[in-house]
Amino acid sequence: MAQRPPRGAVCYHSLSRLRECSVRQLSIAGAWLLEPTLHRDSRGSFHEWFRACELTEATGAPFPLAQANCSVSHQGVLRGIHYADVPPGQTKYITCVYGAILDVVVDLRTGSPTFGRWEAVRLDDRRRQALHLSVGLGHSFLALAENTTVVYLTSSEYTPHREHAIHPFDPTLGIDWPAGIAPVLSDKDAAAPSLEQVQRAGKLPSYHACLAVMGLPAGPPRARPEQNQAVCRPAPRRSQPGCSAPGE
Repeated sequence: MAQRPPRGAVCYHSLSRLRECSVRQLSIAGAWLLEPTLHRDSRGSFHEWFRACELTEATGAPFPLAQANCSVSHQGVLRGIHYADVPPGQTKYITCVYGAILDVVVDLRTGSPTFGRWEAVRLDDRRRQALHLSVGLGHSFLALAENTTVVYLTSSEYTPHREHAIHPFDPTLGIDWPAGIAPVLSDKDAAAPSLEQVQRAGKLPSYHACLAVMGLPAGPPRARPEQNQAVCRPAPRRSQPGCSAPGE
């Protein structure tokens, strides 16, 4: 099992040069946005899109890499909302290498002060940002361009019987998906239940179980005020027109 560095530990690289990325927590605790430094010249550009030490330093928990995935989507493809059983849970690290997505995180951890809340951030091939999602957070994204390519790292391997979905157009969540793009869902995501149905069935992870899996102390999440999150915003609770079947 990966060991967390002692409190106050830093990357040795950080002592000799400027950080290669900025890391900030979103208003849902456990969701982090990373913006890399892009080095451009006549050849193109270069950036470091994942640095384990800086990520661990910022989040307080190690990222034990188990699997790397790549998806290519037509414009309008909507994947999610997906989450995994806890334990073992699954941490994700997502970036868009071609095109653009609206990436949405949903707090599915019962007992969390931000339970049922969502946030959205645009990831694209210009700013090259990445999103880190801790155990227990739901994930969904909408492809905003043709052949949008998303690469993401996970802390556990894909295990079908531990993977679950919640309808991305659940009116209780009220996610404000962009207008003018017809969503394309998989059959599985189109048949996904609502958040309320999953909660009644007892299939959601608890906030304290998620902390235990990550080896973090129990306590209230360090949620930040909404007004400080320029790229993320919760939606008003309202029904989403034009969708009658559940799915991702």
